[in-house]
Amino acid sequence: MHKKHQNIEHAMGFDSACIHSGFEQDQYRSHVTGIYPSSTYLFDSAEQAVEIFTGKQEGYIYGRFGNPTIRQTEAKIAALETYGLVDESGNPLQAKAILHASGMAAISSLLLSTVKQGQKVISHFSLYGGTQELVDKVLPDVGIETLIVDMKNLQAVEDAFKQHDDIALMYLETPANPTLQCVDIELLTQIAHRYHCKVAVDNTFATPYLQQPFKYGVDFIMHSTTKFLNGHGTAIGGVLIGRDIELMNTKVTKHHRLLGGNSNAFDAFLLNNGIKTLGIRMERHCSNAEKVALFLHAHPAVKHVNYLALPDHPDYAICKKQMKHAGALLSFEVHGGFEAGKKFMNALQLCSRAVSLGTCDTLISHPASTTHVGVKPEMRLQSGITDGLIRMSVGIENGEDIMYDVNQALSN
Repeated sequence: MHKKHQNIEHAMGFDSACIHSGFEQDQYRSHVTGIYPSSTYLFDSAEQAVEIFTGKQEGYIYGRFGNPTIRQTEAKIAALETYGLVDESGNPLQAKAILHASGMAAISSLLLSTVKQGQKVISHFSLYGGTQELVDKVLPDVGIETLIVDMKNLQAVEDAFKQHDDIALMYLETPANPTLQCVDIELLTQIAHRYHCKVAVDNTFATPYLQQPFKYGVDFIMHSTTKFLNGHGTAIGGVLIGRDIELMNTKVTKHHRLLGGNSNAFDAFLLNNGIKTLGIRMERHCSNAEKVALFLHAHPAVKHVNYLALPDHPDYAICKKQMKHAGALLSFEVHGGFEAGKKFMNALQLCSRAVSLGTCDTLISHPASTTHVGVKPEMRLQSGITDGLIRMSVGIENGEDIMYDVNQALSN
């Protein structure tokens, strides 16, 4: 099987890579990647089975281990996260992606394959609620401690490594959920690597269209593919991408398969098709979000707006350094706290009241009563998640319609 356009992939623009990278033409010469829903695969002989099981011959074994639909989608995502980047020798950077059933499954594979009992993870405030609960309520049961440090204080990070020689993984989420906190990927990776610690970045909010963490030397990138990569809210998924191909093919793959968080052919098919329009979708997402943020910034019912393109955001400079644009996510605090937040949510007419993000329609949620309801109130406040905070994933509708709906809900 041969990749379509394999001889010109190095010269493709990003949008062309979204469409063409990873594609393998099958024997039927299908124009798009097909859906291969088989649970198992045939061998021509016992000898071939041995060759495939031992890795001497490429082939498919069992649906949990992968299939052609999944493989092509993984290749597409890896191509986008390494787009235009080179390794230490000046050659095109290579990476391997492993598709999962959800973003949390990808994070679980990452943590359990890179951190051992008795070792530590170092991370920061304002993590996605599911990630926060995982490190608070699951990792301690398997003997893994998580250190929460202010990652904007580089000296505090350095001191943590000096005090703890058993930190195995630095886990970054930038921009973070839902305050849009940004941390400096490059400087933090340099510190971690000095202490032989691997670095992982959750790139869900930014996507490779806006930010490429591999550019700054990180070891792993993960996404909830449910969000912008899929783009249409049609399938749950997650992906883990690593630069160390051997590690990804061995230890990480083994954990992924045994933990059972595999994707499936249909969800991978939907994800593959969604990624084809990633670039043009992100352009509209970003332009709409900037308009909405400026509108909210001037609205009397709004106490504060978190949007990285606003110069008053504390991480404005970091965003300018490592992101192409501030992105499609923003959050804002309404006067009146919890009850005012609920009143605003109930008054929406066009925008969708829903958790998640990255879909074509604008999704608005109230973190204190939804995504972060399981996080202790004091920790929520420490992360900037107040009772009146509203998170907004700005969609690709007409921007004027979004602003009209938000305005009438705030004025209700």
